[in-house]
Amino acid sequence: MDYKLLSSRKTMKNQNHLLKGNNAPIFIYNTPWERELEFDPTKTGASILFFLRYIGCPVCQFELAKIKRDIALADDYKVYVVLQSDPKIVASKTEPNDWPLTIVCDKNSELFRLYNVLPGSILDYLNPKGLVTAIKALFHGHFHGKFEGNETQLPAIFVISRDKKIEYAYYGKAINDVPSIESLKKMGIL
Repeated sequence: MDYKLLSSRKTMKNQNHLLKGNNAPIFIYNTPWERELEFDPTKTGASILFFLRYIGCPVCQFELAKIKRDIALADDYKVYVVLQSDPKIVASKTEPNDWPLTIVCDKNSELFRLYNVLPGSILDYLNPKGLVTAIKALFHGHFHGKFEGNETQLPAIFVISRDKKIEYAYYGKAINDVPSIESLKKMGIL
């Protein structure tokens, strides 16, 4: 195990989704460059927690590029992106100064299960909108790297207040179905 879970939750698909008003689970995590860090908004401040597949996924690379582009819109929120990637693979592809956010490596999907962010079906993976996003990602220079994690993994996003309350939760229905920071700002969530 790469980190210790500081909260526990059952994981039954769709029955235990975290909802607005729930307490966000806290946990210890690794980045590609640091170990044993604590995710606890009462100590680090209000947070946006994205769950994407893995660093080699072109759709995820495209989403990461949008997050980097829009991060100034996140105001006082600390941004985390949880990936089903091995820290060594991420570290071999990028440098810590490349990211104005925190990359959380969850190669065994334990945090995905903690937040009940579960894989979808092959139909969710082959969703036409997801395929269009994959093509856009390729045109933007995001090419497939090493396969990791679960190919049918769906994304999610959580906006969490300083007192650990979930202010917004969204579980994606296709590989590209995750609201952007820009859309959260436009919806008045941030």
